[in-house]
Amino acid sequence: MMGSELDAAGVRDRALREAYRSCRAINAQHGKTFFLATRLLSPAQRPAVHALYGFARSADDILDGFDSRSAVQRADELHDMASALSDRLVDGKPSDGNPILDAVVDTAQTYDLDWQLFDDFLGAMRMDLTVTDYPDRAALDRYMHGSAEVIGLQLLPVLGTVGPREEAAPYAAALGKAFQLTNFLRDIDEDLTRGRVYLPADELAAHGVDREVLTRCQQRRVTEPRVRAALIEQLALTRKIYRDAERGVALLHPRSRPCVNVALTLYSEILDCIEETDFAVFVRRATVSTTRRLQVATAGLTRAWRVRARRQEV
Repeated sequence: MMGSELDAAGVRDRALREAYRSCRAINAQHGKTFFLATRLLSPAQRPAVHALYGFARSADDILDGFDSRSAVQRADELHDMASALSDRLVDGKPSDGNPILDAVVDTAQTYDLDWQLFDDFLGAMRMDLTVTDYPDRAALDRYMHGSAEVIGLQLLPVLGTVGPREEAAPYAAALGKAFQLTNFLRDIDEDLTRGRVYLPADELAAHGVDREVLTRCQQRRVTEPRVRAALIEQLALTRKIYRDAERGVALLHPRSRPCVNVALTLYSEILDCIEETDFAVFVRRATVSTTRRLQVATAGLTRAWRVRARRQEV
């Protein structure tokens, strides 16, 4: 299957094909909902999406792996990754044999992705080495530009648009932000274990919530009423961003709309799952059921095939 995707994408070099296969395996293992959505893209689009996911996941693993590496060691690894990518994309140096970088560099060159998007992303990753709290929404938004919005902007040339790309860009960025805010709500427990809180401190404080309160909830595996009230507010704000982002789907190339609709639907339904468990985020990780994922994906696949059949695409 991957071979036909690589053929469709025009990837002929044997080593590069293996590099893309490595990224696809990372996506399949770690991004199940996202990977499922990529099956609705045309085969020619999929390798680039896998490469971008593989790169982002590799950077994330440097920061968040539960192992004995110190902050200094993680900073050094992230610096090495950034330097290697800059050498390739900015200075045109040859491959150093890293398959993830080989694939993402090829994708960046194929779709003319701006180095600034990667630099902004890596800058946000560096923030995670030292920043553990965000005082207000503006501070969190600055972090999310690099960690989430640029992902949507990187994907936009791969997805394609029906008009000027800059018209669709704000919606692509908003969808990346909505996905990440969903992660922040779902993963409060895990993030606290890593010493981080990705919710605006002033908005939590309006409900009498701070890190100490969240830590107590984590230790007791309960969600206190004031924490629930704060999370209800955060969830409502995230849903609004999904609604704003959804208006941009019509600006995408028709062959990409089913994929984005499926990803938007399934990720936004994680918020429903959080509500259904009465915000028991310190007890279980909210997930959309396999049955529901398959139901949404099947409907999306039908739409994708119809679009591609009309356009005689494989």
